Amino acid sequence: MTLKPTSKRMSAEDSFFLYFERPHAPLHVGSLGIFEGTIPIETTREGLASRLHLIPRYRQRPVFPPLLGGYPSWEDDPAFSLDRHVRLIEVSKPVTEQRLHEICAEGFAEPLPRDRPLWDMAVIQGIEGDRTAYITRVHHCLVDGVSGVELTLVILDVSPSPPPTPAPGVWEPKPTPTPAGSWIEGVIDQMTGGMIALTEWQRELVDPRQGLRLVSEISTALRHGLDAAMQWPKPAIWNKPVGKDRRIAFVKMPFQEVRAIRSALGGTVNDVVLTILGGALGSYLKAHGQRVTDTRLRLMIPVNVRTEEQRGAMGNRVSMMLPQIPVGIDDPIARLTAIRTEMDALKANDQGAAFDRLLGLVENAPAAFSALAGRVGMLPGMINLPCTNVPGPLITLYGTGHRMLDFYPLLPLAGDLGIGVAIMSYDQSLYWGVSCDPKIVPDVDRIGRFIGEEFRALRETAGVPATDLPEQIGAHHAPVREMKKARNGRSRTVPVGSETRVRQITKTSAAPTGARKQSAPNGRSRAVPAASANSPGKQKKAAGTRKSPRQVKTEASSR
Repeated sequence: MTLKPTSKRMSAEDSFFLYFERPHAPLHVGSLGIFEGTIPIETTREGLASRLHLIPRYRQRPVFPPLLGGYPSWEDDPAFSLDRHVRLIEVSKPVTEQRLHEICAEGFAEPLPRDRPLWDMAVIQGIEGDRTAYITRVHHCLVDGVSGVELTLVILDVSPSPPPTPAPGVWEPKPTPTPAGSWIEGVIDQMTGGMIALTEWQRELVDPRQGLRLVSEISTALRHGLDAAMQWPKPAIWNKPVGKDRRIAFVKMPFQEVRAIRSALGGTVNDVVLTILGGALGSYLKAHGQRVTDTRLRLMIPVNVRTEEQRGAMGNRVSMMLPQIPVGIDDPIARLTAIRTEMDALKANDQGAAFDRLLGLVENAPAAFSALAGRVGMLPGMINLPCTNVPGPLITLYGTGHRMLDFYPLLPLAGDLGIGVAIMSYDQSLYWGVSCDPKIVPDVDRIGRFIGEEFRALRETAGVPATDLPEQIGAHHAPVREMKKARNGRSRTVPVGSETRVRQITKTSAAPTGARKQSAPNGRSRAVPAASANSPGKQKKAAGTRKSPRQVKTEASSR
């Protein structure tokens, strides 16, 4: 698979991430991958070198036309060298996971240099348990959530001994345009794009049906935009201008159990995730003396709007949804019901497609317009926090023959968003990365613990048994130092002096699909199977209506 560039010229959406970036708020996305064994830095570079021809953007840097003659263009870097992008971080060994998380946060806070391709990878060896970590950063102007996953599948393998990658030809960088040439090319591309867009508009307006559809889409988009602009949420305690420092809490949970909760209680995986997040943020606010009764937080959730033809393309093709999720509902089922109602209403109104239409209106605006919008940035107070939930590969991946054990996503912060939550599935687990500015949120580990507690509470409420998969929940993972016997005679590991619980439990059957509520011993409601999988009373999935090509869905709801 080759990640094909869509165009030499950046789109308005891609370039916005460059214009909007600040030295104290870099806009790269990334990941923390942890692998078995020790991976030499030379092996990492050799593996990447054999695949660079599959990722042309990895050898190209952005060039800005003078006087904003057009959007930035991607040009070959004449000084490209993997030594400038893949580096080994020397640190005292053994490296604890807490120290690894600190290194990850410190590195992620630094902006990517713009005199070279906008990506890098840091390698940390000697992690406890004979493991190696890759901290990868890629600028948001290069990838969104979906193309980021496709990039991962190009860099990593699906087996420890993959067939050799076809040998690339000799790469020779093309000459970088002169400033005058860059300006002329930018102006020509800008004018050509505008003429094509105008022709398309005229073609649609000539056809009465197409014209009515266009007017309807634009009016719907403007209505959603005005509603979002007029109904600002109440600021949360973390809605303050962010600084340069970062801290990150990581959480891992079995994806099989998350899907079983979805089957027992209904909704989508994304609804379950938002229910967990809403409960965790509510607990955090209450721990800081905040009243959460009737409190709702507005989230910004990316929406994948790629067509089938755009699969495998670099760059951004995302819109957004702005749900307001309740954080003051203690009962998990009631909270899930409220979130499902909110998300279903936004999907029925096609909010994601509406915002995509608004983005399309400015796609061919002059580059100066996007540059000005980037300098102004996001208006403070519009949302409370971003939350991305990207379906990742549910199979095991390998890097130069070494199995990737864990894969945590990383999200940038900007504006007045002191917290950001990134979620991704990988190899039968669901991984969370909660980023924050420690001067605004000094105890992000507490949010990680609350996420784990809300997951367990929702699992119990849904009547979903724990699987025999290792379960790691918490912000820090300590080495295992003690072995204990479980009641069934099987051994389970309990780390001493750690907030994490790593346990192995008896294998149980999968969770039922139908459920009814019943009072649990702890006073919470829990879901109890209403009928067996083969009984006439089994719940059935309602048939949905056929979607038009313009309809979109959240990146997570496709699961």
